[in-house]
Amino acid sequence: MAEEEKEKSQNLYYWGGDIEEQDYYTQQGIKGSSSFFTSPRGLKLFTRSWLPQNPNNPPRALIFMIHGYGNDISWTFQATPIFLAQNGYACFALDLQGHGRSDGLKAFVPSVDLVVEDCLSFFNFIKNQNPQFQKLGLEKIPKFLFGESMGGAISLLIHLSDQKGFDGAVLVAPMCRISEKLKPRWPIPQILTQFAKFFPTLAVVPTEDLMPKSVRVEEKKLVADRNPMRYRGKPRLGTVVELLRVTEYLSLRLKEVKIPLMVVHGSGDVVTDPQVSLALVEEAKSEDKCIKIYDGMMHSLLFGESDENVEIVRNDILSWLNHRGLRF
Repeated sequence: MAEEEKEKSQNLYYWGGDIEEQDYYTQQGIKGSSSFFTSPRGLKLFTRSWLPQNPNNPPRALIFMIHGYGNDISWTFQATPIFLAQNGYACFALDLQGHGRSDGLKAFVPSVDLVVEDCLSFFNFIKNQNPQFQKLGLEKIPKFLFGESMGGAISLLIHLSDQKGFDGAVLVAPMCRISEKLKPRWPIPQILTQFAKFFPTLAVVPTEDLMPKSVRVEEKKLVADRNPMRYRGKPRLGTVVELLRVTEYLSLRLKEVKIPLMVVHGSGDVVTDPQVSLALVEEAKSEDKCIKIYDGMMHSLLFGESDENVEIVRNDILSWLNHRGLRF
């Protein structure tokens, strides 16, 4: 594919495929933009923003969003920040290392700790360098984290790294601890760890494609599968070992979570375990915390369910954000 055609294909989104993104954003009554951000370790990371249409009014809050494993911020993911921007929230996100249009071998995450640093660097850049928000009085605008699946784990790690930097967090089907039902049995983790020392990038971990297990609606499975940025290969050894390490680390620090917290999860999720989300909310020391378990819903709560179900989850999240924003 020629470079010009490749670039064009990245601008065609699931909402029809025959409209340019800026025209679509205008139709939706928001302002959208994209750019590249260079992290302190020199990675070129693709970023997006979705803002309320009126630049003279302060947003209700800034929402810093983190996608899940194998996903990116330019296809089905952005339906949620578009919805939030329509309701007065300024949203920002980046493709993580090895995902989407950011630098790195596809789906290879050798260090989640460094990914956390990348995210914090970009989020702090938005907080400290954006002249629009400085003019509007940034210190008065609440700031929330928002993470889906693996992004939920990264959101918690960001909070633990910067406990005063954010005013709340929304976690969607978070991968914050490996369920005992899903955790590989001894000696598989030990074997993976040894092999990963020598062949970390090998995409050989035997798992099924998670997309069909995440998305309920058949038509939406077809849409998700069209995403040119979606990773379709087997998980890489180094990534799997790192995620096992990070979730084990998080499971030991859940009692240190103090941020106002909303967790949403589907009872029919077989990718991440809703019982683990219940344990997270129970163990977290947050004074303000809640969880909603949606009966029968699957992993992709904000895209893969029926439009009616997606609307239910969206509005629950919006209600929670609106209520917290009133406190500031």
